[in-house]
Amino acid sequence: MKFKSFLIKYAEIGVKGKNRFLFEDALVRQIHLSLKPLNSTCHVYKEVGRIYVDICDYDYEEVIEALQHVFGIVGICPVVQIEDNGFEDLKQTIVKYMDEMYKEKKITFKVNARRARKNYPLKSMEINAAIGEALLKAFPEIRVDVHNPQVMLNIEIRKRINIYSETIPGPGGMPVGTAGKGMLLLSGGIDSPVAGYMMAKRGVNLEAVYFHTPPYTSDRAKQKVMDLAKKVAAYSGPIKLNIVNFTDIQMYIYEQCPHEELTIIMKRYFYKIAERLAEAHGCLALITGESVGQVSSQTMQSLGVINSVCEKLPVFRPLIAFDKQDIVDISEKIDTYEISIEPYEDCCTTFVADHPVTKPNLKIIKKSETRLQEKIDELVETALQNVEEVIITSE
Repeated sequence: MKFKSFLIKYAEIGVKGKNRFLFEDALVRQIHLSLKPLNSTCHVYKEVGRIYVDICDYDYEEVIEALQHVFGIVGICPVVQIEDNGFEDLKQTIVKYMDEMYKEKKITFKVNARRARKNYPLKSMEINAAIGEALLKAFPEIRVDVHNPQVMLNIEIRKRINIYSETIPGPGGMPVGTAGKGMLLLSGGIDSPVAGYMMAKRGVNLEAVYFHTPPYTSDRAKQKVMDLAKKVAAYSGPIKLNIVNFTDIQMYIYEQCPHEELTIIMKRYFYKIAERLAEAHGCLALITGESVGQVSSQTMQSLGVINSVCEKLPVFRPLIAFDKQDIVDISEKIDTYEISIEPYEDCCTTFVADHPVTKPNLKIIKKSETRLQEKIDELVETALQNVEEVIITSE
């Protein structure tokens, strides 16, 4: 059956009170952006409590896939919309709809009518009974099941009448752009792309920073991170990726500081640089993929020491209490897992100590960092002045 319209359902947006229209408008914009690459003629618009997509010249699977990448959508309903030309016309349309939708008629169904337009001459229960009777008469093998139907036939009496029986799950969440912008510390691992996805799902616009250490990490390692950003951008929209050459800073830390503290001190400088970039680019927080206890630099003590360098912005860690398998499951869902496990090392793994400190003391770490005073500020400024910026899209 060829549909001309889709009814878009949302959840949390519906409880936003006086600001609800801002979230609805943001969702309409995101739907427009998601469908634009398909080169189909479409019209996205909203009515009270509903968003619709009218579309023609399209591929059904492509449209559904695009809409399933739009945060804020909880359900996608292929819908038949008709004008109110009387109840007999409605019955005939529904009989035709069921005949085309379900070639196999040995099914159970339930009619669920709702009247947003209360001046309709029949009440909801009367509509349910009359439509059910018409379907039983038209298809003798069909059966009613009000408790566990195979087909839930929805009829919405609004300005026009909506008829639909299929709801395809959407990704949920909130429309991207409704919660400000965050700076994602993106590595080539499994965790950070998932963290970016989860924050985008809560409406956060993403920018990203990647710390590159040539020749210790290859151009293929950088390409791997760009490939991961592309997968996340399929949900979040375009991402500006800031590529920071961290080689001189990392080598200086390696030469001057105790090797068991290398990862902690290195990450503190990740955060310092990321915070500088975030502030300059209008971001409201840093975002990382850390999870308590996963590695030595993610113990409670380590996270506290690393976090202390951020003086102006909070650090959001959406995966903080996730098991590794939970993170892997999401990475497989968003198609980043196979890229993340490609064997191209990042700067964290290249210089990891044999026995890294797991319970660092902030005073000791700061004392070790005094060994960097001679050159570190200059190296940081040089790195910030030579950031490579790349706009990553899903296309």
